[in-house]
Amino acid sequence: MEFRVLAIGDVVGENGLDLLVRRLRPLKREKQVDFTVVNGENAAGLGLFPAQAEEIFDAGADVITLGNHTFDKHQIRPMLEENRYLLRPANYTARAPGRGTGYYDMGRCSVRVISLQGRVNLNYNCDNPFTAADRILKEAERATFTLVDFHAEATSEKLAMGYYLDGRISALWGTHTHVQTADEQILPRGTGYLTDAGMTGPVHSVIGMPAEQSIEGFLGGLRGRHTVAGGACALHGVLFTLESGTGLCTAVERIRVADAG
Repeated sequence: MEFRVLAIGDVVGENGLDLLVRRLRPLKREKQVDFTVVNGENAAGLGLFPAQAEEIFDAGADVITLGNHTFDKHQIRPMLEENRYLLRPANYTARAPGRGTGYYDMGRCSVRVISLQGRVNLNYNCDNPFTAADRILKEAERATFTLVDFHAEATSEKLAMGYYLDGRISALWGTHTHVQTADEQILPRGTGYLTDAGMTGPVHSVIGMPAEQSIEGFLGGLRGRHTVAGGACALHGVLFTLESGTGLCTAVERIRVADAG
C-alpha cells in the first residue's frame, strides 16, 4: 500500500498562517495526501497561541510539531498536555509539559511522529537527540510508518541524524532554518530525507523578518522588537511517498506554493 505524507515547514506569522489556511487543503487534494505534519512554532512570530494551533488543525494538519520557541507563548502549555496531536521536541527534559512523540492509528496503517531538537548552536536544555531517538525507537510500540521532524540549526547535524536513523524510520525532514534545501533524497537504506523543509511565510524577508530589521542587526545596530515581514507569502514543504510493506520511502518531492506578487 502506498501512503503519502506531506510535511510543511515552519509557519511564520499571521500572513503565513493565512496562506496555509487558504492553500493546504487544495494542495492535499492535488497531491493525494494521506497524512500531514505542520511545524507551527513561529505562527505567533515567536511561539504559537492555542487559537492559532486550532486554525492549523482546521486547515488540514493531522499533527503540529514545535521547536525551540515551543514555550515562548505560555498560553500553549495546557494544550500541550491535553492534545496528543500537538508535539514539542521529545528530547526536552521530563519536567517540560507535553509530549514529543505521537502514535496514530489510521485504520489501514499506523503512523508514529517524533519531534526532536538539535543542539548545535541551539543552547537549550535538551538531551542528546541521537540517544533520545534510540530510546524512543527501542521503547515505542511498532508503527507502519515512523516520521521525524528534526528542528535543528546545523545542516551537518541534520544529515548525521538522517544517516543515523536510515532504514529505521520512514522519513526525516529538517525545520528551523526557514530556507528550503535542494537535497531531497532517499538514503541508502530507504529513509526519505530533506535537510530543511523551508518556511510558510513572507517571500521578501530574512527568514520571515523584514530585511531592513535583520540588516540593522548585522550592521551592529539594534533590531528592536521581533516583527514579521509583510507582502506575498509562499508555502514550503516536502512530500514523501511511503510503502507499507517495508515502511520505507519510494519517492521524495519538494513542495512550493506561492501567492502572486
